[in-house]
Amino acid sequence: MRLITETNDNIGVVSTREALDRAREAHLDLVEVAPNSEPPVCRIMDFGKFLYAKAKKEREAKKQQKVIEVKEIRLRPKTSDHHLEIKVRNARRWLEEGMKVKVRIQFRAREITYPEIGRDMLQQIADAVTDIGIVEQLPNMEGSTMLMVLAPNPDKKKK
Repeated sequence: MRLITETNDNIGVVSTREALDRAREAHLDLVEVAPNSEPPVCRIMDFGKFLYAKAKKEREAKKQQKVIEVKEIRLRPKTSDHHLEIKVRNARRWLEEGMKVKVRIQFRAREITYPEIGRDMLQQIADAVTDIGIVEQLPNMEGSTMLMVLAPNPDKKKK
């Protein structure tokens, strides 16, 4: 096997017994880093320290990730214009903050026979936020609810 020391010096090809002896002398571990190469490559290192550094790197990378939050607005076909304006104002604020907004219209009883009312309501909301948001998912029926997803417009950030 090819042996690399803790100081990244390439020793060359040595027997397994000799590699284990060198690792014991240094009070470190012998780790196989490239098992598929010919000959296999092993490194003398502190494996616990290596795993700790790897986990620390992953935690730092996780902190850098941006989590996109999805807010939801629930409406009914009989929602008044005033309440609709309040909901649109909330949706605009969330879109400006970079969140996605899911708009759900819940149909009950015989309201389901008039899906065009819900579709018009969703179109009205989409038109109201068209300057800062885009429609990510067009309105579609899922059982007794109609859903539409709005996302912040990447071209026109208001920050």
